[in-house]
Amino acid sequence: MRRMESGESTGEAAPPAATAVAAAASAAADDAAAASAGGAAGAPTGAPAVGAQAEAAVLREEVDCLRAEVQRLKAALAAAGAAHNAGGSGGGAARAAAAAGAGLGGTPPGAEGTAAAASSMPGSDMLGTLHAHALVPQPSHGDARGGPATSPPRVPHVHSLNKAQVERYSRQLLLPSYGLAAQERLCAAKVLIVGCGGLGSPAALYLAAAGVGTLGLVDHDVVELSNLHRQIIHSERRVGVHKATSAAASVGALNSSVRVVAHTEGMTAAGALRIVRNYDVVLDCSDNPPTRYLISDVCVLAGKPLVSAAAVGTDGQMTVYNYGRDGPCYRCLFPEAPAPENCSRCSDAGVLGVVPGVMGTLQALEAIKIVSRKGHVLSRRMLIFDALAGKFMSVKIRPKSLSCIVCGEGSVRRLDEASLEGYNYATFTGMEPRDGAPTPLALIPGNERLTPHEALAELDAARERGILPVLLDVRPALQFQLVHLDGAINVPEDKLQERLAELEELCARHDPPAPLIVVCRRGNASQLAVQTLRAAGLTHAVDVIGGMTRWALDVDSSMPVL
Repeated sequence: MRRMESGESTGEAAPPAATAVAAAASAAADDAAAASAGGAAGAPTGAPAVGAQAEAAVLREEVDCLRAEVQRLKAALAAAGAAHNAGGSGGGAARAAAAAGAGLGGTPPGAEGTAAAASSMPGSDMLGTLHAHALVPQPSHGDARGGPATSPPRVPHVHSLNKAQVERYSRQLLLPSYGLAAQERLCAAKVLIVGCGGLGSPAALYLAAAGVGTLGLVDHDVVELSNLHRQIIHSERRVGVHKATSAAASVGALNSSVRVVAHTEGMTAAGALRIVRNYDVVLDCSDNPPTRYLISDVCVLAGKPLVSAAAVGTDGQMTVYNYGRDGPCYRCLFPEAPAPENCSRCSDAGVLGVVPGVMGTLQALEAIKIVSRKGHVLSRRMLIFDALAGKFMSVKIRPKSLSCIVCGEGSVRRLDEASLEGYNYATFTGMEPRDGAPTPLALIPGNERLTPHEALAELDAARERGILPVLLDVRPALQFQLVHLDGAINVPEDKLQERLAELEELCARHDPPAPLIVVCRRGNASQLAVQTLRAAGLTHAVDVIGGMTRWALDVDSSMPVL
């Protein structure tokens, strides 16, 4: 009997490389099938099922690809065995190896060990290893007999990302803590940003750069020059353009694969629910209480998580509402609206531009964590940022309130879809749901007020008569230092009571008393000052309608508007 030579095979034994790869592919198919069947079970408790259908479709596609691969490998094994049985002792082994190699798409040397080791890995990891080491086509230089080269077969696509997406998002995809499934969920997600200002600008840009599938942008306001130090999604050329339109253009320039929807009508009780229902996650980047309450209420009714942030001065804060079983909504924390005088806006209190940039970027991060189901979502915790101290602090917040009129199970009163449209958020908060300047007030009779042109004429007439008028500027000292009218004296409105005697003396230098004209930033604080002055006996005090803002528009266009 002839002794079997090294490398020779019997007709009953399959080539080792092909056997190992077939076993690996079969194991991967079983793992992927199990993952497809129970894929949704791995979601964190209370997490929204964002992108779950897309993920299941991807897993099913992986299973189909692997099962097809197993069938192809079995056919290759059968061909290799037939070639061996038909050939001689020397050429048969070579032909068997060639047949197996052709059936495997050119398996590189040593692939059998790699594939065998990979067969013990979980389905998704096994899939990546299998394609990297066993199924990647290699250039063919002919068979063992010097035959012509053959074209390598195409590698089956096992995920939903195309070549451009893999290259664009490769630095995220390479993260072990993030990876392919997370990116696919993000690319399938729809995120709504309400407010395209200091918070919404960085949030929109980072979400677009990260690859969110659809980005909705809501803002009815227009771009102003004073916005640009913090609202980095806009530019000088877009001053006067709707913010939602401007932001959409910037997002499109950054990542043309993102679907952008601009909502220039803003958020109203009549249309908010219709908009929010089309998205998976909502970011509250507004800056006024009526809008904040409206967005929170609508997110509860639509079952959407809400990433909310605020920034004013040098401080910021952020949390996630309506997430998980006991995640509170905005009303749970603030059942009663704060008094209007206690609500600071950037347009009044000022803001360091970087601060909303930090908070908006963190909002984008939370949205990515929610849709990708990665990391710990900031629910039931408030993140507080102190820019000047360079400190972040995380504090616990109360759970969902049983008495909340929107999400509380024990509430007697209920705000539902039927009553939402008729709910008056302006009345509830005492403020109009609008960004920018506050609504002008009318606190004193019209005969106690002058337009800027009338005030200028009154001042000029007094000077012509040799009378020194009293032009009282009641803005804070810092605003007075930035810009003020010639001859004005600065007494901040909250210091007025302390300096009444001084003002009475200035007016009493003339008989009749010198004109007393009061000006502020926008014409609201000056009315309060006139009420105080008239109550103290200075009954000739009048205010300038619209304040320094209207003065700059009507009288002196060279004056900066704060």
